[in-house]
Amino acid sequence: MPHDPADAASPVSNFLSTANTLTLAERRLLVDQALVIFEQNYVHLPLKTAMHAVNPVQRLRVLRRRLERQTEDTMPKEWIFHAELSEIFHSVRDLHTNYLLPDPFAGKVAFLPFLIEECTDDRGAHFLVTHVAQGFSAPGFAPGTEITHWSGIPIATAVDLNAARYAGSNTSARHSRGLQSLTVRPLRIHLPPLEEWVTVSYTDADGERRELREHWRIADNLPAFVDTDTLSTAAACQGLDLDADETGRAKLFLFAPRVIAQEQSVREGTSDLEAMPGLRQGEVPSTMPKIFTAREVHTSSGTFGHIRIFTFAVRRPAAFVEEFVRLVRLLPQNGLIVDVRDNGGGHIHAAEFLLQTLTPRRIVPEPVQFLNTPLNLRICHRHRDDPAIHLGAWLPSMEQAVELGSTFSSAFPITPEDGANSIGQQYFGPVVLITNARCYSATDIFAAGFQDHHIGPVLGTDDTTGAGGANVWTHQLLTDLLQGETAVPYAPLPKGAGMRVSIRRTLRVGAQSGTPVEDLGIVPDERHRMTRRDLLEDNADLLDRAGLLLRDRPVHAVTVTDTATGDGALRLRLRTTNVDRVDVYLDQRPRASVDTADGRTDVTVPAAAGALTARLDGFFGGRLVVSTTQRLP
Repeated sequence: MPHDPADAASPVSNFLSTANTLTLAERRLLVDQALVIFEQNYVHLPLKTAMHAVNPVQRLRVLRRRLERQTEDTMPKEWIFHAELSEIFHSVRDLHTNYLLPDPFAGKVAFLPFLIEECTDDRGAHFLVTHVAQGFSAPGFAPGTEITHWSGIPIATAVDLNAARYAGSNTSARHSRGLQSLTVRPLRIHLPPLEEWVTVSYTDADGERRELREHWRIADNLPAFVDTDTLSTAAACQGLDLDADETGRAKLFLFAPRVIAQEQSVREGTSDLEAMPGLRQGEVPSTMPKIFTAREVHTSSGTFGHIRIFTFAVRRPAAFVEEFVRLVRLLPQNGLIVDVRDNGGGHIHAAEFLLQTLTPRRIVPEPVQFLNTPLNLRICHRHRDDPAIHLGAWLPSMEQAVELGSTFSSAFPITPEDGANSIGQQYFGPVVLITNARCYSATDIFAAGFQDHHIGPVLGTDDTTGAGGANVWTHQLLTDLLQGETAVPYAPLPKGAGMRVSIRRTLRVGAQSGTPVEDLGIVPDERHRMTRRDLLEDNADLLDRAGLLLRDRPVHAVTVTDTATGDGALRLRLRTTNVDRVDVYLDQRPRASVDTADGRTDVTVPAAAGALTARLDGFFGGRLVVSTTQRLP
């Protein structure tokens, strides 16, 4: 794809002229398949019916009845059908459960060549231009320009009106998506704008009021990072907001050409990462530039590490964690800011595997539940021993539900607990997590795990995260799971259409054990309202606030600096910081416990000269504060 999207973009009117090929029979098939997944697969149906007073199943039945009375001559325009079916999916306010539009919408994105973000001061909310696509210009229109009206509507009202169209699980999530979709709309999920252009009223840097009229454009989006339709562990373990994922990829080609160039450099096998194009001052180059940005940041409280995780949509969670660990080891070790704003999720294993690197505590992955239905039972029974998907654990409780009448299955984790604790703590300084209302799905799971395991404070720029608590499967994956059987309720969808459904709901662990994430999200420990400096000066005030949270939190450390053997005993020389007790495990067996003071401590373990590894658990005030495993010479 070219770096300037205008080179390949087309007007909305030209695009819509190619979109009217869905037959009446194909429309009926789509509604029938939607009924199958809502009635037989959708895990949140009881919750959504109660919380939002909606009945998507009845609405689909009514739509199906109307389609029965229509003919090819009397059926409405195709976009009207898409709008009605999409609205039924949106009514449950679940960004996992989607109707995916067919060709020619699939793979396309509608956009305006600029991005708008919100900040707050004593006078209230302001909406500023923060990015402008290459090749676009207008008098006085640049980052920092304040938008006042949108097609004649006051901008705050326009955002709220737009937010009402979207499926966010809570008010913060809907508002955030209403703002973002003013200028970027993935057509896989949303119809193109009905208006061909917008009129934007703005105030330039000199305070002069100006106005421009800008046409919507449509272009090919960047391809997805992961195939979620073909049966695999990655496809079965997805926790992804597709809208956020599509939007994130569109923002890359629109506003981050340096990242595209860096990705190209990695693909071409550039051996010298320091020569990677577009590196900013203090940035540590990554082998995964679409996933991570790592850098050193200077705040009023000191210098800390900052790592932005844009997505968990990866094919290989182990490689993802390995690159994260490599990056944070190159950052300051006195404090780390982990920033997952706008991260729509991805591979649930990647999100939960990452938690262990930031804490000495053992990670307990979030358990998940199926809705007890005959179809879900059938799927679990067929794949009870399938190594790619591992559904056997849920089967006994689902079989019992026939007699017990239980709404949900028993709860078991998707993420293997051994994998979530395979490498243990790798960063030993204090950590703060930054979230916002566009954090969703696997990122909700990551934020919940961060909070539930007391890794550090959660600093939110919104009142809660996006509140997406589910594992999501595609209609194609569901079809493949029953491939070869008779009387399968799934049928191929026409012309590239698709559907996604929340198949297993996630529950929190720790003090909030059993609480669903869906619709509730993760409430931050601290709240920060984005400022003008944040939008225009690289999050200056936000990072300053994060630095304040890190400033007074100590680094805890314990390491083996020397070893010796004699008379069958092993002597360890330890260096400790902010630790008053160390428990020593040799080859995973508890062998010694010593009280320590900061500095050097010697430990002698009898009959241990042949030990290969030492795990050192450091405590302070009776609380586990650091854990490290070292291979012995």
